Amino acid sequence: MAALAREDGARGQEQGRRGCEHYDRGCLLKAPCCDKLYTCRLCHDNKEDHQLDRFKVKEVQCVNCEKIQHAQKFCEECSTLFGEYYCSICHLFDKDKKQYHCESCGICRIGPKEDFFHCLKCNLCLAINLQGNHKCIENVSRQNCPICLEDIHTSRVVAHVLPCGHLLHRTCYEEMLKEGYRCPLCMHSALDMSRYWRQLDDEIAQTPMPSEYQNMTVDILCNDCNGRSTVQFHILGMKCNICDSYNTAQAGGCRISLDQQ
Repeated sequence: MAALAREDGARGQEQGRRGCEHYDRGCLLKAPCCDKLYTCRLCHDNKEDHQLDRFKVKEVQCVNCEKIQHAQKFCEECSTLFGEYYCSICHLFDKDKKQYHCESCGICRIGPKEDFFHCLKCNLCLAINLQGNHKCIENVSRQNCPICLEDIHTSRVVAHVLPCGHLLHRTCYEEMLKEGYRCPLCMHSALDMSRYWRQLDDEIAQTPMPSEYQNMTVDILCNDCNGRSTVQFHILGMKCNICDSYNTAQAGGCRISLDQQ
C-alpha cells in the first residue's frame, strides 16, 4: 500500500551543501535545554544524553555572521537565508521539499500537501489514494514500530501501511519480507499473497499425501479472515474454506473420517 507522509528529515550528504547530513540550512539552533549550538535537533540528540524540544527553540545563530537572534527565515544582520522552508512552530529550516505543517499531526511533513490527507481516526497523514480505502486503527502512528520498537510518528524513515492497518517503518517492512509475509502484530498477510496461494494449490495437487493421511481432517483458524473451518490435512499447507488463504494455523487435533476407521 502507499506510504505515509513522513516527518521532514534526512537528506543525503551532498558536497557544497550547508547544514548537516539531515538538513540544508544556514543557521544553528540554540538548544533551550543546554544552550549549546547544533545544526539540528537530530545532531543534538546524537551527541547529548537528552533530547532537544524543537517547539521550545527561540534563538538561532547565523552560520555566516554568527549573530544569535530570534528564530526567523532570514538573518537580521546579513540577510542570509536560513532555509527555503521555515516553520515557525517546529522551527524547521530546510531546502524546499514541498513541506507543510500538519496541525493535527503537530509536525511538518514532506508534501506536496495536496497529495495527502489527515485521517482523524488513525491520527496521521496518509497518501490521498488511501482516503476511504484503508483500515483505520485509532492513533496507530503513536505506536512504536513492532520490528525495531522505535517511534513511527516523528521518524525520518517513511512508514508503510499494511492491509491490516498496522504500521511499520518501510525499511523494517522490506527486511521483514526477506523472512516472512505476516504482520508481526496480528499475523494478517502483509501483502497480496493470491499468486503464491495459486502456486501452492498446484504443488498440493501434485503432492498427494500417503494413504493413511488422505482422509485426515483438521480444524484451522485463518489469520486473514479470522474464520474457522475444517479442511483436509496436508503437510504443505491447509487452505481456508472461507477466503482461500493458506495463512492458517491448526486449531485442533487431526481426525480420520469414520468410513476410514
